[in-house]
Amino acid sequence: MTFFRDENGQGMVEYALIIGLIAVAIIFAVVLIRRAIQNRMQTAGEGLTGNANTATDAS
Repeated sequence: MTFFRDENGQGMVEYALIIGLIAVAIIFAVVLIRRAIQNRMQTAGEGLTGNANTATDAS
């Protein structure tokens, strides 16, 4: 059976698996830090529009 000994395309499959694992890791990391990114973006947006609540505004 030459089908089982044929290694053509094996390298491509390995690269595809590595790329898939990297993509999953990136998605997992983004999900974990999503709230922190959202808060920083909101703070930056409020700072640009002048709606930021800071300690100096509260006095």
